[in-house]
Order: sequence, then structure tokens, then C-alpha cells
Amino acid sequence: MKNALQAFMKRPTTWIGMITALMFQVIFSVIWMTGYNGVTDRVEQLKIAVVNEDQQMGQQIAGNLIQNSPFDMRQVDSIDEAKQQLNERELQMVVYVPADFSQKSTAADGSASIQYFINESNPALIKSIMSGAAAQITAEVNRQAVASGIQTVLGNMSMPAEQATAAAQGLSQRVTTDIQTTNAVQGMNNQMVPMMMVLASYVGAMIMGMNFEQSSMAVSATVGRWHRFAARSMMNVAAAVLVSLAGSTLLASFGGQMAQGFLHIWLFQLLFLLTFIFVSQMFLYMFGMAGMLFNIIALSAQLVTSGAIVPRELLSDFYIKLGDALPATYAVEGTMNILFGGPAATSDALTLSIIAVIALAVSALAVAVKRQAVPQQQPSAVIAGQRR
Repeated sequence: MKNALQAFMKRPTTWIGMITALMFQVIFSVIWMTGYNGVTDRVEQLKIAVVNEDQQMGQQIAGNLIQNSPFDMRQVDSIDEAKQQLNERELQMVVYVPADFSQKSTAADGSASIQYFINESNPALIKSIMSGAAAQITAEVNRQAVASGIQTVLGNMSMPAEQATAAAQGLSQRVTTDIQTTNAVQGMNNQMVPMMMVLASYVGAMIMGMNFEQSSMAVSATVGRWHRFAARSMMNVAAAVLVSLAGSTLLASFGGQMAQGFLHIWLFQLLFLLTFIFVSQMFLYMFGMAGMLFNIIALSAQLVTSGAIVPRELLSDFYIKLGDALPATYAVEGTMNILFGGPAATSDALTLSIIAVIALAVSALAVAVKRQAVPQQQPSAVIAGQRR
């Protein structure tokens, strides 16, 4: 046993393995603890639009919400415009006060409802926070409506006893909540798909790139650097096609939600997987096997900043800007649009393509500045050459 332990400890790969495990703990702890720090204190960064069509109580309600709400409240004139911004994730919720709100809420036996629109094609935390906000807004508006209702009832004290009793009962709840969701997500399993696809794709790209780098080092003495670069690039494309096809097929086989169809999600997964491959191997071209350290950092940072787990609006400015430079952000946004519904993923696909081209260009530059390994001649061949 002692000899076995000594043999293992003499191998560099043993130490590399232990250091890698340690770095996973260090990097994830630092990035996740700093990235998610203060998330619950940044609800003021969530955007809610108020659309008011009521010229009486509605104006007071809209004004109070904009002034006193802890969220980033803004008034939008058109409900259609607000819904479009909601669909494009520029808003997290729309509060709609209909034109007949005052009339219904102040009637002796009437009640009115405030409509809330929430886009479910977002991290699950968005729906939870916005649903809670809708309940709070309704409770506050209900208190205002009850006060107005009391005034109306007191002004009609001559009504019969039966009507007075019915009116008194109606004062307890005059405003109700009407929450309408768009781009509904069918179950928690579908809600977690964007994070699963990003995690599986980047980890797979990391491991594949590490093995390709070891293979490249093994054949470096007999194969030129540009031939190795071309061969790896071709294998990367082929692997991306096969892996993305397998991933999308499995997703469809298990009943995954696909609002825009199988072909769209496969082609988009192919694009962001290929981008992940080029980005992860870029670090290996630049730093060799030490580039895996940068891949661990990139993996952790992308899980925090992509919006797959926590809404990006709740992150600090540093992590929001960091996410803007990382491909997982656009992979998650485009995947949500294709799976759950939303605008076309064209802009996300374009950004991913730009990142992939930049990563490939940096990799080619790294290949150009590195020296070609010199083939080692056999001793007998060297001696024979000297005799000649």
C-alpha cells in the first residue's frame, strides 16, 4: 500500500486532480457568494409598468404605485405596448387598471379587478416575486376602494335594511386580483431546461476540449500545428452537430416544451454549443492544460450571470456587465424564447456567432505565436547521420 501511495503521489496528474477539485470549491464559493449577495435587496431593479384607463380612482392608484412601490415603476399609455415590452423581457409585470374600475369599485354592491400580466418565460423567481407584488398592490388598492365605498353607502342611508346589509358585506372586498400569464411554462421540469442545457453543454465542451488538448500534445511531434488546429476545428463542428442533435432529440422524447418547434431548438443548441466549444478551447490554446482553470471560472460565472437561476436584474452591476460578455447569457435568453415563447432568437444567435468568431480568431492567434515542437530523432539515426 505504501508503494502504491508513493507511486500515485509521484505522478503530476495526481496533484493536478486534487488541485482541480480544490479550485472548484474555491472558485464556486467566491463567485456564487459574491454574485448572489444582496439579490433580495435589489427588487427596485425589477421593472413594472402601470397602464391606467380609468380617469378617476385609476389616476390616484397609478400615482401612488409609481411614488411608493419598491419596484422600478413606470407608466405606459398603451396596454399593447406594455405587453410587447413584457414579451421582450424589458418588463417583469404589467399592472392594468380598466376604464370602468372606479364605477365598479364604488358601486354599493359592486367589485372591480386589477389585471396583472406576467411573462413566465423567465426564471421561476420572477413569477414568485411578481405574484407577491400583485397581492400587495391589490390589498392596498382595496383599502382605497373600501374607503370610497363607505362614503357612497353613507350617502345613501335611506336604502332598505336588506340592501344596507348586502352593501356592508360588499365593503370587505371590492378589488380582486386577476393574474394572467403569458408564455406559460408547463411544469418545473421544463422550467429547469435552459439551465440544464447550458450546464451540460459547457461542461461537455470543457471535458472534450481537455481531451483534445491531450491528444494534440501527444501528436505534436509528428503533426504540424496548423494541421492540428484544422483537425480539431473539424472535429469540434462534427461533435457539436451530433451532441446537439442528441440533446434536442432527448428533450423532445421526454415531452419537453418547444413553442417554436424542434428544428429551431436544435439549430440554436448547435450554435451555442459550438460557441461554448470554441470559447472553452480558446483558453486551452492560450495556456495549455492550465487553461482549465479559466474554464472553471467561466463555468461558475456563467451559471450566476446567465439568468438561468436568478434574474439578471437582481444582480450587481459588475455581474450584469460580466454576463453581457459571456455566451451563456444569450444561450439562456434564446432558449427561453424558443422553448416557452417570446421574440425570435435572432439577436441572441447573432451575438453568439460574434463570440464564436472572436474565440476562434484568438485561438488561431495563439497557435501562430506558439513554436512547433521539434521531432526527436532516434539515437541510432543521429549516429548514422554523423558517420555520413
